[in-house]
Amino acid sequence: MGRGRQKAKATKQARDIKYYSPNTDYSALQRELTGPGSRATSHFADDPVEPDYSAYVDKYADDVEDDDDEVDSRRIG
Repeated sequence: MGRGRQKAKATKQARDIKYYSPNTDYSALQRELTGPGSRATSHFADDPVEPDYSAYVDKYADDVEDDDDEVDSRRIG
């Protein structure tokens, strides 16, 4: 086969693959996306519970204020 015929055949095959659209089974797709059981809600629907740090605010409030003083006392050079 010459180069022209080979290229034409490759182009035809590429076009066939590009525009190929198989029949889609939408009910199977929905079952797959829904997952096990009939529950359609997300696993991430509940917001994560943030820990309560209010007990530490008074204990460490002085440490946070002291950090600014340490930055000013450093020498550069």
